[in-house]
Amino acid sequence: MSASYQTPMKRHLTASDGLYTPTARDVQLKYAAGGATIEEQRARWERKRIRTAKELVETEQRYFEQLELVVVYFVEILKAKGTLQPDTRDAIFCTIKSIHSINRTLLSNLEDGMFGLGFDNFCPHLQLYTTYTDNMEHAVKVLQEQIKKNKRFARFKKLQESRPEFQGLKLEDLLPLPLKRVHQYKHLLRDLTENTSPDSPEFQQLTSAVKAVSEVSQHVQDQARRHENYLQMLRVQKLLKGQRSKVLAPGRKYIREGWLTTVPSKGEELKHKMFFLFSDILLMAKPCHPLHPVHSDKFAWQKAYPLIEGTVEKVFGHTKSQGGLISLTFPEEKLLVMSNDQGDINDWYRCLSAAIGQLRSRSVVTQRKDNLARRPLRSVEKATPMKTFSTTPKSGSKRSLNVDEHGKKDTGANSHPGNEGAAAKRIRLAPNPTKRHQDAGPSVEQTGSNCIIL
Repeated sequence: MSASYQTPMKRHLTASDGLYTPTARDVQLKYAAGGATIEEQRARWERKRIRTAKELVETEQRYFEQLELVVVYFVEILKAKGTLQPDTRDAIFCTIKSIHSINRTLLSNLEDGMFGLGFDNFCPHLQLYTTYTDNMEHAVKVLQEQIKKNKRFARFKKLQESRPEFQGLKLEDLLPLPLKRVHQYKHLLRDLTENTSPDSPEFQQLTSAVKAVSEVSQHVQDQARRHENYLQMLRVQKLLKGQRSKVLAPGRKYIREGWLTTVPSKGEELKHKMFFLFSDILLMAKPCHPLHPVHSDKFAWQKAYPLIEGTVEKVFGHTKSQGGLISLTFPEEKLLVMSNDQGDINDWYRCLSAAIGQLRSRSVVTQRKDNLARRPLRSVEKATPMKTFSTTPKSGSKRSLNVDEHGKKDTGANSHPGNEGAAAKRIRLAPNPTKRHQDAGPSVEQTGSNCIIL
């Protein structure tokens, strides 16, 4: 038994056999002696985890202190003094008091080293952050209105912000803190999870927390982009004059703006125009007269080009490598614009191409959804065939034609007495055979067709 067992081992260890190469031997020796290397890697992971955990606790402590400043020195005192109406106070501070409460529990768990449990209890309340995010734009607007109109509140706000605890921070700086903290949670939790062993009981809790916090963080980012887009649209709206200058529209997004030179087709002089590019239109405007008493710094709306109907392409060989020329083709007009800045004209081309491409892709997807949602019409072939009746009399059939008492054919519409104005033949659906036996009316003889002739 011993000899037969050693023989294959010798063959396996023979270099000429090709099964145990020097590279494999080196890997095996490195792995055999690499227990310390694995332990070193685990030690590095643990050090990173400790460092991330420490940063998470310290930033949470600072964040909680700032939340407490808002709740104690603003929310509670304003509620006690009645400086603001309850609906106005709720509009400004929204769910910040509830956020302060749940973060008190989270901080306690983090300070005790229970990161998985802390976030496992914290994540079900993330809806408070979502609600706070959705209300942020309205909160800032109401706050600015109260500062301007409510002198009592303005004095109170200035007095509270002068306290040493605030360290020069204003209420406007403290209100957006929950939105910023969500982004910090996402990055810190991700680092903490990556350096936590999968065998740890906290790993699954931290993984679920990363997913939940990332969703709220994405919502915050989307809301911030929508707010920024609204501010840009509002700014452009104020720059334009005229009744047609309505830029704000649902779903419209601001992309860019800038000066471009229009090239006329009949040899006229070049004209500098201001262009505003949105997700669905390209707006061309001209500057108002610099001596205008009111609109000297504004632009006059000239024309809006729908991008869904346009095409864009570069025109080469006309600018002698200085800047560039773009051709825009629309159903009613072809527009040539140029710029002496090569980078600027390239960015315009890229933005125009992307906007047109996205509009057409969205249009195709919408059309496909409409086609899928539309109920298919029932084809003639699938419809129940109706039996064709011949007007030619068959032998033995007395019901194929109306015959009078003298054996003459009744072919007129009014030939049968008592049926004036009626058709010679009428077709109706046969009654239900199962219902026929239940009705008290005269029985009708069952035929192979669904119709009978009366």
